[in-house]
Amino acid sequence: MWWFLMELEDIVEVLKNDPEKVIPELLEDVRKQYGEVPYIMNFMKDLPEIFIPKTIYDNSIMREFKNLDPETVELISIGVASALRCGHCLKMHIRIAKRKGIPKEKIFSAIMIGASLSNAAVLAESTRALASEFPGDEKGSEENEHCCDPDCEVCNIAGANIK
Repeated sequence: MWWFLMELEDIVEVLKNDPEKVIPELLEDVRKQYGEVPYIMNFMKDLPEIFIPKTIYDNSIMREFKNLDPETVELISIGVASALRCGHCLKMHIRIAKRKGIPKEKIFSAIMIGASLSNAAVLAESTRALASEFPGDEKGSEENEHCCDPDCEVCNIAGANIK
């Protein structure tokens, strides 16, 4: 699984190699990690100028976090796929979670969190649209929408002490 552990120097070497050699290696590493190759990767494998950088980028986001364990990353993926209503991604990530031994109850909790956030997004967008059509209505007031605390770790993520 060489590409899952790449340093910057390794990435430079990959980019220098012949795509005909690199792509099958990347696909095999993904198969080993996931137990399957996602549809999107199969679709893009004939487009090396997109496939290789996207695969490297996805790895840096999905597999190189030092603060999140693989189970948490998979549960987040399930919650997001649920929220986005991407059935193909949701099923794939459920299969991956199952192979990783993540219990059905945890998977369901991730789905419920995704569903709740999706619902909140719909309500937030819809109530703002409604409020914009009825200016002056106290329910449409957004004066408390933004936090004014400069030390707030939620609003100021860049200044937060992330461990």
